[in-house]
Amino acid sequence: MKILAFDSTARAASVAVLEDCRLLGQYNIDNGFTHSELLLPMAENLLKSLGMDISEIELFAAAVGPGSFTGVRIGAALVKGLAFGRDIPCVEVSTLRALAENLAGTEGYIISAMDARRAQVYTATFSSSGEEIKRLCEDRAMPISELSSELSRLKGEVYVVGDAYNSVYSALKRAGVNVKSTPPLSRGGSAYSIGRVAYGIYRAGGAVSDRELSPKYLRMPQAERERLEKLNKGEV
Repeated sequence: MKILAFDSTARAASVAVLEDCRLLGQYNIDNGFTHSELLLPMAENLLKSLGMDISEIELFAAAVGPGSFTGVRIGAALVKGLAFGRDIPCVEVSTLRALAENLAGTEGYIISAMDARRAQVYTATFSSSGEEIKRLCEDRAMPISELSSELSRLKGEVYVVGDAYNSVYSALKRAGVNVKSTPPLSRGGSAYSIGRVAYGIYRAGGAVSDRELSPKYLRMPQAERERLEKLNKGEV
């Protein structure tokens, strides 16, 4: 099965083409351009480099959050547009689950953590046997201090992935957690990981149509939160 996968939920844009779980090619770009400028040309160039046409794609996959509100929307909208009218299945992938996939084969606990601002993170905890990754909690938004306190009870080696790596790694160290260093290239988002997770979801019957695919937010955008705060204070 040929899979075209996208991750636009963090700063870097990532596009990959897979055959089942085998990577055929991947582009990652982190140059400050907006994802709306990058993603489609990246996909077109990647397919061209592989000698493939979009008509050969049999499954579309997108990271649908959590992450940057704008990035999540752009990635989901692009996949919906590409899949529209093609009757090709789509798969919604949690960004945090895909981050954990970066460390497939590792034994221990994997903490996916993305910056949610205001000393908070989007996070989920997974356990990995080296053969299988199991989710231990749902995706959630929480203060880093609360997360480190919760994880201080873990017994075993702990690994952190995601763009909040530095702050969470440091907090876990201070909390006495047996946290191990994650190689830099395994810390960030990867469309390859999106595609691998998507293939598993598809095989389990979890695909959706282009109409059903939608972003998944853990909280309201910052602008909306600030508006509500002003309303509560009587400033609006």
